[in-house]
Amino acid sequence: MPLPDDQPHTRTRLPVGDPGHGQPPVRQPRPLRTLLTVLVVVTLLVVAISIANSGSDGPSGTGGTQHPGAAPPAAATAATGQTPVTTTSNGIGTGYPDTEEGAQSAAANYAVALGGADMFRADGRGRILDTIADPAAVGGLRGVLDQAAGPAVLAGLGLDAHGNPPVDLTFVSRTVPIGSKTDTYAADTAKVDVWCAAMTGLAGQNSTKPVTASWFTFTISLHWTGGDWKVSDLSRQNGPVPLPADQQAATADQITGAVQQFGGFRYAR
Repeated sequence: MPLPDDQPHTRTRLPVGDPGHGQPPVRQPRPLRTLLTVLVVVTLLVVAISIANSGSDGPSGTGGTQHPGAAPPAAATAATGQTPVTTTSNGIGTGYPDTEEGAQSAAANYAVALGGADMFRADGRGRILDTIADPAAVGGLRGVLDQAAGPAVLAGLGLDAHGNPPVDLTFVSRTVPIGSKTDTYAADTAKVDVWCAAMTGLAGQNSTKPVTASWFTFTISLHWTGGDWKVSDLSRQNGPVPLPADQQAATADQITGAVQQFGGFRYAR
């Protein structure tokens, strides 16, 4: 029979530390056990990463064993830190080592020369080819490059038939290698892709051909001859092109000043 609300209630006091029914016991924290657990997990992670790295990295400069569709390891894209060449001819680095890295360094520096303003003048183009071209291929290369810098191309850039800009304007053509990779490599031949950014146009007040940026990739075939890497064939493809940054374009005077004040570089893989 239920008791009315006005009847006294009976209370039962449990001993201290004796949990009531339906309530889990309160566990005291154990900091030492927690610390040991964290240390074990961190140690296992370090060991796993070390094993993964040792298994994926190949010999320095080769990039290791590649699986189809897999991204190359860091060693394949990182600079080696080797000293750039110290000898030049017509302002272009020469005397590259007979190695895969030497071929990539040669291709990067030759890309700079091939994308420079001198290539748009017949005399400058001749000096560049005499410096970087394989003597057995120089005739064919000269014909291709002369056509690439023909009158219609020069006029489209705002230059006269000799490759000269209008008075009071500065013709800008600079190429900067972003990176290089080897397509094929053998004892005396190599084919190297050089990904480049470039600036081309006329800098100065009232220019109708303002300086613009572009991205392209040179594919440069090289032949080891005469104790150096020389160009035997080349082609150019557009891209890869990144998204443009949200930046304000420089004025004509700023571009002119930058071109006149900032020098170029020699590149080494």
